[in-house]
Amino acid sequence: MVAVTSVPSPAFGPLGFVAPAESAVLAGAQADMNAAFDGRLVFNGTTPQDQLTVTETAIIGDKNAQFLYLANGVDPAYATGRLQDGIARIYFLTRNPALPTVLQIACGGGQGVVIPFGALITDASGNIYYCSNEGVIPAGGSITLSFTAQATGPIPVPASGGVSIYQAIGGWDTVSCSSGIVGTLVESRAEFEARRAASVAKNASGFLAAVYGAVLSVPNVIDAYATENYTGAPVTVQGVTLAANSLYVCVAGGLSSDIAQAIWTKKNPGCAYTGNTSVTVYDPNPSYQPTPPAYTVKFEIPTAAAISFSVVIKNSALVPSTAGAQISAALNNAFLGEDGGPRARIGGTIFASRFYSSVAVLGAWAQIIDIQIGSNGAPDADFTADIAGTVMTVSAVASGALAVGQFVYGATVAAGTLITSLGSGTGGTGTYNVAVSQTVASEAMTSVMPNQNSVVIDINQVPTFAPADVNLTLV
Repeated sequence: MVAVTSVPSPAFGPLGFVAPAESAVLAGAQADMNAAFDGRLVFNGTTPQDQLTVTETAIIGDKNAQFLYLANGVDPAYATGRLQDGIARIYFLTRNPALPTVLQIACGGGQGVVIPFGALITDASGNIYYCSNEGVIPAGGSITLSFTAQATGPIPVPASGGVSIYQAIGGWDTVSCSSGIVGTLVESRAEFEARRAASVAKNASGFLAAVYGAVLSVPNVIDAYATENYTGAPVTVQGVTLAANSLYVCVAGGLSSDIAQAIWTKKNPGCAYTGNTSVTVYDPNPSYQPTPPAYTVKFEIPTAAAISFSVVIKNSALVPSTAGAQISAALNNAFLGEDGGPRARIGGTIFASRFYSSVAVLGAWAQIIDIQIGSNGAPDADFTADIAGTVMTVSAVASGALAVGQFVYGATVAAGTLITSLGSGTGGTGTYNVAVSQTVASEAMTSVMPNQNSVVIDINQVPTFAPADVNLTLV
């Protein structure tokens, strides 16, 4: 007996593997079963034969979907997960893992007290950090050491007073956060594919794409930007003045020594550099041993361009109590490119419209009226102030004016510090009430009103976002 079926087969063509519609598979399965019973079966949605053919269709559809996933996995444009890892391995690339937040902590106490590797501190949110390079407190009574978060991912850098000693050590009295680098999530599918594509160019030399690809391949590099000035006179590009005949590379993350070596190996001889960081590299050619030639490579370590959001949604009984947290998380995923779309980049433009779909998919309650953004790369005000509790006292204003609805940024200012109401100040010096209680000594600050449809990130800035910097309004 020759097996004959009415179930349509998948096809291979210019578009690759094409599975038949499940409605056609169901119709074929019903035709096969009806033929086996001399055409005496009735399919009305309630019979045993209906159940059998629907189950058969589901099995066939599931296997077709699995094969389609496998077939798409050989295309770098669609590959995900293990299949994408396999393609990247051809280029000797591996996916960047999630990285922890690393803090620079000023440890105070008695002279000679040892702060060992593994000493613990904690922040106000309960995150625990361990000392990753031990040190001895000198005669001055303070030493700055690196502390790494136990958990990976983008934990915001706490304010100076937002950390405390978690595990007591005799003679170790105080801790204060001076700076930090926010951790990252596991490299997303889109980010990994972009880096793989860029890595192909690193096999060349002298081209911007080659330098860019080499730098992106440096471990722990989060983002990079490369351009050049091929003229004999300085030119200004997005807020940065490039020296004549110079190469400009801006890099976030990674070790400076590795970055400098990657740039040096790909740039053409005689090309000058523009940047705020200088690193000495040595020619690894064994012919030059034991005294290899030394070269000074310059590149840019970017400043942070803090992004804030204003989100307005329709108020209704459907809006959950966790609306703010859900929206902040959705914005953060989109900002990092974890939703499959492009992430915020050095030298790029961030559009408010990019984040609409991420909020809208949260549910029927997320009825968007408006989403706008702002950046302290282009602040509304530059000023000097201190904060005691929820009162900010502005002592001097260098430019612009403060207003209700602006987010405040400073070296030790907590994320989510929003001006909620006026005190004695009306745009200039005076007092202002803020949303987050904290203690901040007098320092330079900026304020930003997220009221733009887009913001341009200069080529010496890396966009950052703390989920607390979202002002949600229900109307």
